[in-house]
Amino acid sequence: MIEPDGRTWRDQRQQAVRAHADADARRRAAEQAEAAKLVAWFVAEATRRGLRTTRLVARGYDGRGRYRTRLTGWYVDRAETRAVDVDGRFHLLTVPGGLRARLFGVDPEPSPAPLVVGAGGRDGESIPLRTLLTRLLDGGAGEPDPTTRPAAPRG
Repeated sequence: MIEPDGRTWRDQRQQAVRAHADADARRRAAEQAEAAKLVAWFVAEATRRGLRTTRLVARGYDGRGRYRTRLTGWYVDRAETRAVDVDGRFHLLTVPGGLRARLFGVDPEPSPAPLVVGAGGRDGESIPLRTLLTRLLDGGAGEPDPTTRPAAPRG
């Protein structure tokens, strides 16, 4: 079917799909940029406060194996599957595992930090990244007077 302007319905649909995909990509990029600012703020604040770092360990996909990494930083969740390293990179600490990983360790690649951790998961539990990072700072040693603490950046 040809419309009065000469474009077919198929052309219009393809254009609409492209526009939707482009808008979604821009939204994801904006969210990732905001999350990256939060992570950078957290690292600066944790360093300023002297929040102790730890050697990060990755877990196998099956949840049983634990594998050494070269990363140092802070776990941001209780399950210790997400972390921020001292260079301000966000990591998902689940890896394929196996004998080679057991012997030589693993090097998990950084991934874009989500603004909402756990969103879309099957258990239905999600929490804003800002909340996780703030809780980690609030539970850290040497907490200064809360009235003088710099606030997490707002998006």
